[in-house]
Amino acid sequence: MLTIRNETQADRRIVEDITRRAFYNIYAPGCVEHYLVHTMRDHPDFIPELGLVAELDGQVIGNVMYTRASLTDEAGAVKEVLTFGPVSIVPEHQRKGWGRRLLEHSLRRAAELGWEAVVIFGSPVNYVGLGFQSCKRFNVRLEDGWFPSAMLVKELREGALNGRGWVYQDSPVMSIDEEEARRYDGTLEPMAREYRPSQEEFYIMSHSTVGEA
Repeated sequence: MLTIRNETQADRRIVEDITRRAFYNIYAPGCVEHYLVHTMRDHPDFIPELGLVAELDGQVIGNVMYTRASLTDEAGAVKEVLTFGPVSIVPEHQRKGWGRRLLEHSLRRAAELGWEAVVIFGSPVNYVGLGFQSCKRFNVRLEDGWFPSAMLVKELREGALNGRGWVYQDSPVMSIDEEEARRYDGTLEPMAREYRPSQEEFYIMSHSTVGEA
């Protein structure tokens, strides 16, 4: 039976290990996502109520973490929104539907807490089934005017973005010092860094757009 609950202090090291195992060598040789988890909890933009773990038969197998982000419209008005990541499931339990259930639960909880929209970066194939759409459909772009293919938006309250033009800004916590991340990774049990085709897929997706403003 799957149980979804808030992360506790006792889960922290387990969650970091799950994140490391889930992301190692997927987007680059090694990974930095576990270092982000390590630093995110102490940042003011972290939302503790949305730091969740998935527990299967008493064993934590996955997690998701949310932070504040912002959208600024043409008039300069700022709207606080959410972003999530990392979201992780241990490799041996992937492709079984547990990640989807964890995300569905977290999105319902976010709506209950009064949040109106979520903006993420991810492969569309993983998220359109959860109701995420291209950022261009909501006129949400980056400061440089581009609409990245990997930037996806989900309204938790219909009409929350009102068809206005928006510029997205991540929380500063997402700006990872890769050298610090590498040093932190070096303090953990060694894992082999290697190339995988998924790294080229990530490069292509992360550098493609659906147009500019």
